[in-house]
Formats: sequence, C-alpha cells, structure tokens
Amino acid sequence: MMTDHVAKDTWVEIHRVLLDREERAPQVSQDTREVPLEMKVKGFLLHEAVLGDEAEIVTAAGRQIRGTLSVVNPSYDHDFGPPIPELSTIGREVREILREQKGVS
Repeated sequence: MMTDHVAKDTWVEIHRVLLDREERAPQVSQDTREVPLEMKVKGFLLHEAVLGDEAEIVTAAGRQIRGTLSVVNPSYDHDFGPPIPELSTIGREVREILREQKGVS
C-alpha cells in the first residue's frame, strides 16, 4: 500500500486528546465527563508528514503545536447563525447618531 506524504508548509488540521474521560473534572456535567476533551487546530506543517501520524504545525498566530495529522487543506465550516433582524439596522443608526453629534459640536 502506498502512503501519501503531505508536504511541508501545507495547510492542515491536527487533532489531540487533551484529557481522557477519566481525567475530566468532577464538577463538569455528566454528559461532558463521558467524552474526552479534544482539540483541533489548523496551521501549516513544519515537516513532511503522513495522515494519521503525529505532526507539528505552526498556526496563523505563530504557535507551534503537535498532534495527529487529520485533514489536509481543511475548510472553515462554521457560521454565526441566521441574521438577527433587530441588529440589521444598527450600522445605519450609529452613523446617523454620529452625524447628528458632529453637527452639534
């Protein structure tokens, strides 16, 4: 079986378990205690690596972190939910207030 190597400087995501289930704090909720505390971090590979192997990355903020190489060229798939109608006019309202205050000075 041929293993694909991922080149240095490729945008990737790593995964690491920070706390196993039995290491979770007793004061957290039961459903939280039933799963490990995990992290996923995106960054650029510092050295060639293979999916599933340990790798080291440097994040956009310059942090160097080690973990299991899990995704090559990961995307961002989160959003901030649907628009909130009450907030959609704030920009216009603030600009109007600032224009009025500027005229009063």
